[in-house]
Amino acid sequence: MKLQFNKTYSVLTLLLLVTEACIAIFLKTGFIRHTVGDYLVVILMYCFFKSFIKGNHFKIAIIVLAISFIVEFLQLANILKALNLQNSHIAKLILGSTFHVSDLIAYTLGIPSVLILEYQINTFKNND
Repeated sequence: MKLQFNKTYSVLTLLLLVTEACIAIFLKTGFIRHTVGDYLVVILMYCFFKSFIKGNHFKIAIIVLAISFIVEFLQLANILKALNLQNSHIAKLILGSTFHVSDLIAYTLGIPSVLILEYQINTFKNND
């Protein structure tokens, strides 16, 4: 893995960040807020890492999944209370505040989606 700026992944990161912000601002409940948002956040994180790191897609995807799982399990451990951040809106937005197994499922589904898309894009590039 080496550091290298990638414009395409940077644009995707910004688009996904705007999408996530819109979901957070305009949708307070429901499937899109609680499930699609979690599905997209791992894709956002993957694109963010790929914006600056040139390396194995699979390794980066696994790192993103591990980070997502760690953050989710920190919610189970009530990390916001331990850090005295339970009243911080920004901390709740970034780290989340409640543990849900469905979030782990959404993260787990997001990563194969990224890897499938990467595989298809690379296959298409190699056939040209």
